[in-house]
Amino acid sequence: MAVVRAFAPWLAVLAVVLLLDALRLGTLAAVVSVAWLVWCVWTWIRPARRRSHRD
Repeated sequence: MAVVRAFAPWLAVLAVVLLLDALRLGTLAAVVSVAWLVWCVWTWIRPARRRSHRD
């Protein structure tokens, strides 16, 4: 069950992007995809930056 919870946000974003693409809103789907990618990168970088300040 924990695996499903871990993938829920990813699946939700995928569903939104596919829905927007099906509605011929490709530009908006691309914006959502890029925003999701930026958020993911930010959450991966931010904890590393916090650890470097503690040292």
